[in-house]
Amino acid sequence: MIMMYGSQRDYDMLAGKPTDTVTWSAEDVAAMHAFMESWNKDLAESGEFVDGQGLAAPVHARRIRLRNGAPVVTDGPYPETQEVLAGYTIVECESFDRATAIAARLADTPHPEGAALNREWYVDVRPVVGGYDELEA
Repeated sequence: MIMMYGSQRDYDMLAGKPTDTVTWSAEDVAAMHAFMESWNKDLAESGEFVDGQGLAAPVHARRIRLRNGAPVVTDGPYPETQEVLAGYTIVECESFDRATAIAARLADTPHPEGAALNREWYVDVRPVVGGYDELEA
């Protein structure tokens, strides 16, 4: 599973809302969507694509924590800089190295000219466990 992260600020920028960073134009968003569409299409054509979804903005999320043994629910948004899972893609490929190479292609995702990342960019790649026996390995 390739996990992509973002923050409420990222979602706001993509929606064209004013932030203290560069605003994404409609053309910038279209370029990013075209890149992701091409990335997914390449994976589908290679037979490596299993599933992928983008997730709604953190403003639409709920976080459940235990406090004194009882669940406490907090509605989003969370602080605009707090990173959350923004989407995922599941691939089935020949090796962990191949999955890593697929994820590394995301480093070329288009962004507005002059945009500076406020945080270190990253995606996580983790094997999906097929059963409890695999957790022991």
